[in-house]
Amino acid sequence: MILLEISNRIIAETLTNKFQNALDRVKPEAVNITIADFDGVLYHISNPDQQKTIIRVSISLKFYKELQEHGADTLIKREYGDYLTDPEEGYNISLVYDLENIPEDYVEIVKKAALLKRNCFASVFEKYFQFQANGEAGHKRAVIHYRDEETMYVDAQKDRVTVIFSTVFKDDSDVVIGKVFMQEFKEGRRKYQQAPQVLFSHKEPPQELQNTDASVGDNIGYITFVLFPRHTSGQNKDNTINLIHTLRDYLHYHIKCSKAYIHSRMRAKTSDLLKVLNRARPEPKAVEKKTMSGRTFKVNSN
Repeated sequence: MILLEISNRIIAETLTNKFQNALDRVKPEAVNITIADFDGVLYHISNPDQQKTIIRVSISLKFYKELQEHGADTLIKREYGDYLTDPEEGYNISLVYDLENIPEDYVEIVKKAALLKRNCFASVFEKYFQFQANGEAGHKRAVIHYRDEETMYVDAQKDRVTVIFSTVFKDDSDVVIGKVFMQEFKEGRRKYQQAPQVLFSHKEPPQELQNTDASVGDNIGYITFVLFPRHTSGQNKDNTINLIHTLRDYLHYHIKCSKAYIHSRMRAKTSDLLKVLNRARPEPKAVEKKTMSGRTFKVNSN
């Protein structure tokens, strides 16, 4: 299985190219790039006020106000510090970089800029990971509507953090393939006892979401991750956030890849069967006929 990149490659490549050109004394050029990412997220790389030596990176998330309730602003300020500026109109966060004042560790600066979406998501996870580390329970569950019809729920207990994703399956076949993938997660935990527990429920929400406004329907699925202290503390917590915030995209990406693979195999099999049928077609038989004068000739009958 393929793990999706947690950083945005276009941002990383664009900033790296701009920084390297500036260090090589190449005359800066204007930039104006709009990038669409998963979950309806938009990026915009531009030059504010037409200043070619200033690069602005902005991000728009429809659900950013919900993340702000869980400390997103504080985390973003911690991670980006002086690079933060007033948000561009229509966007939630903007970062600015001066090509005439490039720091020596610009490679790390580029990596952080490419992780902007990940760091926005990280605020809610870090908050509830800390609740669990402190042994606190009873806090209000975080509800993040990360897509129009899909929601993420995060809750902390004294010994675990529960993360639940609701997702919409567009086709009946997506449900079948999705169940297969969830079963693979369960099988994986048998081999690796350190892996988190994974549960999948179809049509009905899990017990944790009973008596809430959680969606119900034939095309609705719920994926539950139970994270223990070994996943939420120390150095492991960053890797946990990296992986879990892309879970929904990871699942649907592999569903699409599986369907494409199945269709390609079906087309290849159909082509092979047509070749067999063509080879099995009987050869036409020759029929002998006579003319009025008594001469004979042969014609093929169909």
